[in-house]
Amino acid sequence: MNRKNDLNVVIVNFRTPDMAINCVSSILALEVALPEDIVVVENASPDDSYLRLRAELPSGVRLIRASMNRGFGAGVNLGMVAGTRECVLVLNPDTYFVDCSLEKALDTLEADPAIGLVGLDLTNPDGSRQYSARRFYSLLDIVGRRTSLGRSILLRKRLTQHLMMDAWTPGVPFDAEWVMGTGFVVRRHIFEELSGMDEAYFLYMEDVDLCARIWHAGYRVVCVPGARLVHEHQRQSAGKLIDRASRSHLKSLLRFRNKFRVPLTFPPGVNGLGK
Repeated sequence: MNRKNDLNVVIVNFRTPDMAINCVSSILALEVALPEDIVVVENASPDDSYLRLRAELPSGVRLIRASMNRGFGAGVNLGMVAGTRECVLVLNPDTYFVDCSLEKALDTLEADPAIGLVGLDLTNPDGSRQYSARRFYSLLDIVGRRTSLGRSILLRKRLTQHLMMDAWTPGVPFDAEWVMGTGFVVRRHIFEELSGMDEAYFLYMEDVDLCARIWHAGYRVVCVPGARLVHEHQRQSAGKLIDRASRSHLKSLLRFRNKFRVPLTFPPGVNGLGK
């Protein structure tokens, strides 16, 4: 892969220095980006992450230390300021590349100026798909995703539709209502036009919000089957209503609902989000 002059990379670290270093190493090994175009934001971790990253990141990779942890979206925005490339790859630190298939996502983005953001094909380390493209929520979808009711016959089909499981035709990019912020490529000028990620979301839903605003601005969000990114950690907020991660997710859902329409039973689609 030789797109090194085309791409900035932003990785936001919080207490995962080993994973962040592994992520960067995979990027450099596959020549995804130049070292000086990779930005690691250390998001005020309460451990030795900054010292570890400063000592162990490959030469040339840029390390930015946030003065305080204001959330994932704020970390991405901080990293964006440090780059100049038009295409920006945003990654969680618990991801890594195993091949050059990111090229498929970059080709898709470059082929159509109406595409503002491209989501990657997230997989588990064993190669199974995590279904990173989603439909916008109805309240019924939220109930199905967050409780054991999602395993019922009545809601199982709805969850399959929410996860867009039928959209993944090999080699065929498709429009996604939103994609997981674990790994995506966005056009810088559109990201800046939209004032970046909404920093009022501390954790969760900032990716859904960004995709909603990209659609509202007249651009498309597309997911690319086969543009593989390995993601080691699954989300921790599903299936429970009372743990810390779930409370944070629900708080972010309430903010999203204050900005966009979340119907009771039927998903709003791209055109039905406005209030």
